Amino acid sequence: MSGTLNKVMLIGHTGDEVKMHYFEGGGCIGRFPLATNETYTNKQTNERVTNTEWHNIVVRNKAAEICEKYLKKGDRVYIEGRIKNRKWQDDNGNDRYSTEIQCTDFTFLTAKNESGNQNQAFANTAQQPVQPNSVNEPIGEQDDDLPF
Repeated sequence: MSGTLNKVMLIGHTGDEVKMHYFEGGGCIGRFPLATNETYTNKQTNERVTNTEWHNIVVRNKAAEICEKYLKKGDRVYIEGRIKNRKWQDDNGNDRYSTEIQCTDFTFLTAKNESGNQNQAFANTAQQPVQPNSVNEPIGEQDDDLPF
């Protein structure tokens, strides 16, 4: 195979609220931790063991604003994206490294009555947010003045 692939798919629970950073040009970045769990039974002790892995999620612009509005700590979410490693220097000049998931798509999996949010969308993508209809009425039978 001549091509390469950098793709990550995660389902987990948010570990904190989305932290937003805004830039002068109008763009923004949202960051939040995501926990995924692996559970297995230890064959020697027959004890159930759970390992939690933490992931640093980075989401940009409109998608970041949607996440900030609807995601709360503990919510379950599907994240799709790519791995990005960053090198930076701390206050003492030491090289530090971090691994992030650059989110390209997401879906909220926690129902709005479970998280306590009034307007949470059930399915949002980074490219095109989808809001559920609050009233069950057929499309096209609206009272408006549009000629089409």
